[in-house]
Amino acid sequence: MTISKDAYRQFQEELAALDKDQVQRRQRATESPMDSARREFLALRDRYALSVADVIAFFPEEEGVTYLQGLIAAAEAAPPGTRKRRTKRKADESEG
Repeated sequence: MTISKDAYRQFQEELAALDKDQVQRRQRATESPMDSARREFLALRDRYALSVADVIAFFPEEEGVTYLQGLIAAAEAAPPGTRKRRTKRKADESEG
């Protein structure tokens, strides 16, 4: 009895999906709770195209302010070379 090419291809795709799922499970098992929360948050932010304002609106007012202060402090504490600076050309393009 011969196996059709479609059935064989479907079998290969299912095996690849299982392998991918197994790799993802291993990665999740080794990540910290903070890394896991960050990954999940970024996935939600991308899925629903959330802005910083949307995220802040989710928090109660005091926690939102604290979150913003933390973002600002982290940005200021970052080494000077890690921020992307706008070039004059990009600034001119965005204005015009």
